[in-house]
Amino acid sequence: MIAGTKDTAHAVEAATVMRLLPTRPRLLALGEPTHGEDVLLEVRNEIFRQLVEQEGYRTIAIESDCMMGLVVDDHVTSGTGILDEVMERGFSHEWGAFAGNRELVRWMRAYNDGRPVSQQLRFAGVDGPLEITGAASPRQALTALHAYLTACVDADLLPCTAETLDRLLGADDRWTNPAAMMDPSQSVGRTPEANQLRLLADDLVALLDAQTPHLIAASSPEDWHRARLYGRTATGLLRYHFWMADTSPGRLARLVGLRDSMMAGNLLALAERGPTLVNAHNGHLQRDKSTMRMGDLPLEWWSAGAIVSAHLGAGYAFLATALGTIRHQGVDAPPPDTIEGLLYALPEERYLVDARRLATALANVTPRVSPWFGYSPLDPAHLANTDGIVFVKDARRS
Repeated sequence: MIAGTKDTAHAVEAATVMRLLPTRPRLLALGEPTHGEDVLLEVRNEIFRQLVEQEGYRTIAIESDCMMGLVVDDHVTSGTGILDEVMERGFSHEWGAFAGNRELVRWMRAYNDGRPVSQQLRFAGVDGPLEITGAASPRQALTALHAYLTACVDADLLPCTAETLDRLLGADDRWTNPAAMMDPSQSVGRTPEANQLRLLADDLVALLDAQTPHLIAASSPEDWHRARLYGRTATGLLRYHFWMADTSPGRLARLVGLRDSMMAGNLLALAERGPTLVNAHNGHLQRDKSTMRMGDLPLEWWSAGAIVSAHLGAGYAFLATALGTIRHQGVDAPPPDTIEGLLYALPEERYLVDARRLATALANVTPRVSPWFGYSPLDPAHLANTDGIVFVKDARRS
């Protein structure tokens, strides 16, 4: 045991989280090293519940499709839809199948029941409509933005008609072709139609911005915020498809960077509206550059957390989560010369670690990065840019 390591550990509670931070952040991020572990979602739900009840956070966001997340938000705020359908239609990446996410939605709906709108919790997805195998068609976001503007501004201000958009978009399966992820020639992102759509999307977003005073008065602040989401998503998807058609060596790094840039835009928009909690992979939320390998190709890009932190400063806080064992995934006790190994030696099952104090305690030691495959271990080089670590000793299937 490294001297001073035990002194950095505290109970995993909202009060101890706040004591780590100089002020209540506008955006408080809780990362995770892997997805879908029951215990991590249980810990997240409990911390978020306490932060809502004790610290006044009013939006909970997760790493899921921002457009699909509107289905969940409608449910938790107004009871729209039944829970089974909401979990199926409101989440990407199959996150809706996780019991912890279902419990989060159920609790948010129960919390909101009977409360005035100003005191209700809101739900948001912060990821783009992207999967590892490709990207969605920009149709939903682009046509929703156009419909909003059509209902609120004079027709002669619009850069195109709905029929023009439909003609240029064509069949959605052209956009969602999974072969395009690995074969740029399969992408439609640089066709003449796609290039024209990028210009029209830019004009629609510019019109949305220029008409802001009128639009908020003619519709509502909520409708205007949703229209901004449509605009960010439409332009982001069209940009993503454009670079899917790229043939340069930097193509994949560009794509993962664009994904995090889309996340950052959504996070900043949420933080603009009020105190927000977000849960996503550590690699998306850390303040440092993210890295990964795809085959033999090393990729490096600025994470969403790094971008948001550059904008918000002390208004952004990041808690990483680390795991000891995941035995049902073949991950046994961590090597003792890693961060996880040092924390695993402490007796408690779960606790909150002051990451910067831990970095000081390890000043004369150089832990290595855990060699485990299948989830992302902590990098000692990132401790100084991390506010805290939630450590869970063992992940067990419930």
